[in-house]
Amino acid sequence: MTTLTIRLDAKLAKALERIAKSTGRTKSEIVREALRSQVAVARFRELRKKSLPFAEAQGLVADEDVHRAVS
Repeated sequence: MTTLTIRLDAKLAKALERIAKSTGRTKSEIVREALRSQVAVARFRELRKKSLPFAEAQGLVADEDVHRAVS
């Protein structure tokens, strides 16, 4: 595991502290979870951007199109 040092403004630091206390988790656990979530969203967006031209070529433009194709 590696260490990352970040700077938080006072408001965010207090919010993080409140969440940690109310959930019984460490601030590090909360930040790791938030970062994992952001990384997953970024990966999803990247994959979506790469696959969108292929989907559009298949006529899959909206969620409904995908639902019809897999149902």
